[in-house]
Amino acid sequence: MKSQPERILVTAALPYANGLLHLGHLAGAYLPADMYVRYQRSKKRDVLFLCGSDEHGVAITVTAEKEKITPQAVVDRYHELNKATFEKFGMSFDNYSRTSLPLHHKTAQEFFAEFHRSGVLKEKEEQQLYCEKDRMFLADRYVEGTCPNCKHTEARGDQCENCGTWLNQAELIDPKCKLCGTTPVVRTTSHWYFPLGDFQKRLQEYIRERSERDGWKDNVLRYCESWFKDGLQDRAVTRDLSWGVPVPVQGYESKVLYVWFDAVLGYISSAKEWASRISQPDRWKDYWLGENTKYVAFIGKDNVVFHCIVFPAMLMAWNDAGREQYVLPENVPANEFLNFEGQKFSKSRGWGIDVQNFLNHFSADSLRYTLAINLPESRDSDFYLKDFQARTNNELADIVGNFVNRTLAFTEKNFKASVPVAGSLDARDKEMAMLIAGMPSKVGAFYEHYKFREAVIESMNLARAANKYFNDSEPWKTSKTNPERCATTLNMCLQVVRSLAILLEPVVPAMAQKVWSTLDLEGTPCSAGWESAAQQALQPGHALKKAEILVTKIEDEQIDGIIKALNEPAAAEPPKPPAEVKPLITIDDFKKVELKLARVVSAELVPKSNKLLKIQVEIGAERRQIVAGIAQHYKPEELVGRMIVVVANLQPAKLMGQESQGMLLAASDSTGKLAILTVNAELESGSGIK
Repeated sequence: MKSQPERILVTAALPYANGLLHLGHLAGAYLPADMYVRYQRSKKRDVLFLCGSDEHGVAITVTAEKEKITPQAVVDRYHELNKATFEKFGMSFDNYSRTSLPLHHKTAQEFFAEFHRSGVLKEKEEQQLYCEKDRMFLADRYVEGTCPNCKHTEARGDQCENCGTWLNQAELIDPKCKLCGTTPVVRTTSHWYFPLGDFQKRLQEYIRERSERDGWKDNVLRYCESWFKDGLQDRAVTRDLSWGVPVPVQGYESKVLYVWFDAVLGYISSAKEWASRISQPDRWKDYWLGENTKYVAFIGKDNVVFHCIVFPAMLMAWNDAGREQYVLPENVPANEFLNFEGQKFSKSRGWGIDVQNFLNHFSADSLRYTLAINLPESRDSDFYLKDFQARTNNELADIVGNFVNRTLAFTEKNFKASVPVAGSLDARDKEMAMLIAGMPSKVGAFYEHYKFREAVIESMNLARAANKYFNDSEPWKTSKTNPERCATTLNMCLQVVRSLAILLEPVVPAMAQKVWSTLDLEGTPCSAGWESAAQQALQPGHALKKAEILVTKIEDEQIDGIIKALNEPAAAEPPKPPAEVKPLITIDDFKKVELKLARVVSAELVPKSNKLLKIQVEIGAERRQIVAGIAQHYKPEELVGRMIVVVANLQPAKLMGQESQGMLLAASDSTGKLAILTVNAELESGSGIK
C-alpha cells in the first residue's frame, strides 16, 4: 500500500430512483462505505463521501408510462424517499445529489463532447428493434424475449438477468414489445460508441497494479478477468430515447446519452454540487484532480464492470486529452448479494422488506449491527429476522448494553456517579489495560483492508473481554471488602466504555453517541479521534450522567408478525377516495392567475406559530414576503436558494400579524404529506409560467 494520501474520496453506487431501497442494497454498498468513512474521519483524515440518485434509464420511463405520470415525477418521488431513508439509517454522505440536475447534464455532455472532439468515439449504423404500433425504437427494457445463451424466456434487450450475459437486442429469440406485446421489426439507426476494447491492455495493467498495492478482492478480480477473457467490445454511448441527458451533437437531438455513460459521472457532478453548496466552487478539484487522493468506490457485484472497467476507461480517455487529470479508483471493494429469509430479494415477486418499512419497526443501529455481522464480503449471505432479533438481544443488548449499564450503575451507587481513582494494578488489570491499548490498531487494520465484518467482531471482543473482567473482578464483593480494588476495577471498566464508544461508532453511531453523552464528554466519539480509544482518558472525579437503557430488546411478537405478513398473500389495496371535483373554469378564468418563478432568499419561523414560515423571495428585480403554512414539512434552511412557483397577483393578506404578498404552490396527498413545487431548470426568477 502506498503512503497515506492527503485526501480520501469515497463514492457509493448511485441507487436507481425507480423503487425503494431494500436491505440488500445497504449490505452491498452503503453500510460498508459509511463504516469506512466514519473510521477514516475518526482517524482525522480528509474524506469526501459522495452519492446520489441515478435518475435516467428505461425502467423509469416504463414506470412513468404505467402510472400515467412523467419520468421526472417518478424520480422526484423516489429521490426524496430514498434520501430520507438513508438519513434515517445513519448514512453520513457529504453530498447526496441526483443526475437529473442541470449541473450533472452539463458534466456528462462535457465528457461526451470531449470524446467526440478528440475522435475517441465511433459512429456506427446498427440494426435495432422498432415497434411499428408504438412508433419507437425499443431500448433495452422495452423489449423482452428468450436469451440466446441460457434460453431464459424473460431476457431484456440489453442483458439477461438469469445468466448475466450482455446482449444485443437483435440477438433475442422471439422478441416482443413490452408496451403492446407485438413483434417488432428491425430498422437501421445510428449511434456513437465508446471503444472499450482499445483500453483493455491498459485496464488490465491498471487493475494488476492497484490490486498489488491496495489488495483488491478476489471476487472482483475474477469478475474483471472474465470480461477480459472474452475481450472488451465497443459500447454504445447514445440511445433512442427522450428521457436522459441530450446528446450535444448536431443531428442527434432526438437521442440521449446511454445511462451507463452518464450515471458514473454522477460522482463528479455530486462533488461539484457539494463544492458549490459550501461556497467553494473549485474545491471538488482537490479530490477528483488531486495527485495525492485515494479514491475508493463501494458497489455491489452487479456494478463491477462499470466501476472497474468502464469508468476507469472513460477517465483514461479524458486524461489522454491532456486536460485535467482525474484520479482512478484505488480500490473497488464490491460485495456479493444479501438474501432475505433464504431467498433473493425480488421486487416482481414482492419478496423482501424495504428499509423505510423496516426502520418503522426497529432501530437503525440494530439493523446496522446485524447487517455488518452478515456482510456478503466474499460470498452471498443471508438475513434472517430471527437472527436479527438474536443479534440485537444477545449481543448489542446483553454484551455491550449490559456492560455499559452495570458499570455506570455500580459507579453511581458506590462512587457518587464520578470516575473513581485507580489504585495499583494487578495482573488482571494490566491485561485489560493492554487490551485497550492495542485495540485501535487491531480494529483499524481490518478497516484499512476493507474487512468490515472482522472489524466489528474484534470490536465486540473488547466488550466480551470487559464483561469477563467485570465478573472476574467481582466489584459487588470488593465494594465491601476492598473499596480501593473496587475503585480500580470500575475505573478500568469506565475506560473500556469510552473506548467502545469510539470503536463502535462506525457501526452503531447513534448508540455510540448515547454512551458518549452518558459519560458527559464533549463533542462526539469521532471528534475524540480513533487513536484515543487506546488511552485511559477519563480523569478521576469526572462526573457521569445517569445510565439509560442503550438497546431495547425485540420481542417475539414483533418478529412473528412480520414473518406472518411476508408469507401471506398481499391484501388488495383499499381503493383511494375520489378526488374532490371542482367546478370547471374557462381559459379566461385561468389567465387571471399570474404564476411566476421566485427564488427563495431567506426563510424563518413566524414567532408564536409552529406552522407558519416567513419567506423572502426574489421575483425578477422585485423582493416580496410570503407567509406559508409549511413549517411542519420544511426547515427554513432547506428552502433557501430554491426556485419555487408563486401566485404573483394574489391580493395581500395578513397572517399572525405578518403580511403575505403572494402564495407558493404545493401539493399534498391523502396522508397529509406536503411538497412545494420547485423548478430545476436554469431559468431566471420572475420568469412566467405558461
